[in-house]
Amino acid sequence: MVLLTRSSGDTAGDGAGGTAVRRRRPVRRALKYLVATVVVGTAATAGVVLVLNHLSGTAPLTERCAAELDGTDWYLSPAQADNAALVAETAVRRGLPARAATIGLATALQESKLINITYGDRDSLGLFQQRPSQGWGSEDEILDPVYSTNAFYDGLVQIDGYEDMEITDAAQAVQRSAYPEAYARHEVRSRAWASSLTGHSPASLTCEIAPVEEDARLAVAPALDVVVGRLGRDLGLGPSGTTPSGTAAVEVDATPLAPGEAARGGWAAAHWAVATAAETNVVEVRVADRVWTRESAEWSEAAESLPAGQVRIFPAVAE
Repeated sequence: MVLLTRSSGDTAGDGAGGTAVRRRRPVRRALKYLVATVVVGTAATAGVVLVLNHLSGTAPLTERCAAELDGTDWYLSPAQADNAALVAETAVRRGLPARAATIGLATALQESKLINITYGDRDSLGLFQQRPSQGWGSEDEILDPVYSTNAFYDGLVQIDGYEDMEITDAAQAVQRSAYPEAYARHEVRSRAWASSLTGHSPASLTCEIAPVEEDARLAVAPALDVVVGRLGRDLGLGPSGTTPSGTAAVEVDATPLAPGEAARGGWAAAHWAVATAAETNVVEVRVADRVWTRESAEWSEAAESLPAGQVRIFPAVAE
């Protein structure tokens, strides 16, 4: 029996705000272009100094994550990206198609802006604005994003033919929103993120996030434990035990995520690691022949190539 609730629909408004933006280089990389266009003069020179002082650090002016689809970037904040990773990877763990992840992401974007909020219309709570009074679970259960995400998919998989439905119809069949048409506005953004996080679009998810502050860095063992804990929670995976000796990293065999498609499993886990990096203090992710770092904020060619499905995740550690 499908759990039904009248959701708040527009309680949190548009999930990620604004239109899609073509891929741009990180702000610090644009510095040379900025300086070249400034008019020389006393006032202009002062302005350049101010801008240089502002941009001379390594932190981006705006922290954000992007999933690229057909040459267009679809942005989320790091907090939204962290929750998007859980929603999409839960679909992967359950063996559901990427379409299910798209529906889940579009629903959570509309209901809560992909933020695990503690309020809503009447007694609605959490990522999907589920209501304790409508049988979704207790308040504590609904505010657990793992529980609420699985509860949503429990309802979705009971909808015959949901894979071929419009986003609005599939989400509405589970949610019973007062504003069912609102889910459609998030379809393309959600499809971009679902494609990246399910591993169908390699090297398509990046994050521009600030360096890890020294006082937030942990010793090697605790830093690795944070990553391992989230791996188990979100992906149901653990370390493979093949990390090179002396390397402060977690090695992951992600092939179980996509049976028969080792490369896709690897990219699903690698994109998850980037999307959650702001929370786990990860500074580098390696997969196949590519590497993402906080410093570069993009995927580039790695010095070595890992076997298909293998991912190496490096958290920041104390000196």
